[in-house]
Amino acid sequence: MSLFKLSPYSLIEKKGKEPIVAITSYDYISAKLAEEAGFDFILIGDSASMVMLGHKDTYSIRMEEMLLFCKAVSKGAPNTIRIGDMPFLSYQVSKENAILNAGRFVKEGRCHGVKVEGGEEVAEIVSAIVKVGIPVLAHIGLTPQRSMELGGLKVQGKTIDEAQKLLKDAIVLQEAGAFGIIIECVPAELAKIITEKVNIPTIGIGAGPYTDGQILVFHDVVGLYPEIRLKFVKTYFNGYEAFKKALKEYIKDCKNRSFPSEKESFKISKDVLKQIKNGVKC
Repeated sequence: MSLFKLSPYSLIEKKGKEPIVAITSYDYISAKLAEEAGFDFILIGDSASMVMLGHKDTYSIRMEEMLLFCKAVSKGAPNTIRIGDMPFLSYQVSKENAILNAGRFVKEGRCHGVKVEGGEEVAEIVSAIVKVGIPVLAHIGLTPQRSMELGGLKVQGKTIDEAQKLLKDAIVLQEAGAFGIIIECVPAELAKIITEKVNIPTIGIGAGPYTDGQILVFHDVVGLYPEIRLKFVKTYFNGYEAFKKALKEYIKDCKNRSFPSEKESFKISKDVLKQIKNGVKC
């Protein structure tokens, strides 16, 4: 399907009608599985910094690395809306820099839009990107790219000041042209209020059941990232242990020479084999 036949703005039509379900994916196979499963959209998240590259945070991942993951996902899920997560310092420096990098997500990464972390402080950047024709998914609450400022990865919006700021952020981002807002690690009742106050869909992750949609990381859903077990994650399959068991079985079969067997081996004709054994003349 052509890149331009899919629009993130179509997700707005689902608000109040049906839950939006999204997944964060980084590679061809997980994207292919996500498309076949039927997700509404795929986010190629900067959490790839941790899950795919082994870093301890999301600060370390670069544009080139993000674009590589986006290209892989676009091949695995060509018929699903794909949103690229703009990494740290790819949009904060200037509006011009933000537009150029957002454009790279579309031109090189084959994405249908980009995600930007932050509230009122990034509204002008969101507006600038939208004005050149690139849809933007906003992200408020726990924003990992500001974890140093926030004092770590922890629940946001528990005080009156924090709650009021998040509500204001959501409204300002809607006015800036965002087609949706990810709300991360926010009390459920606050997420409900925000959802009711804006006309664009809210996508929760650790924000309770009242948002317009939900998103989780592929590796968390299938149990492939054992380093961190988050309260708001529901794991549907212990993939890490299942994969490890399969790998151990492979080692065992190779060690006892039960693999490869005749079934997994190629054959040669008896005549050719006889000539080889008797010596082949060149």
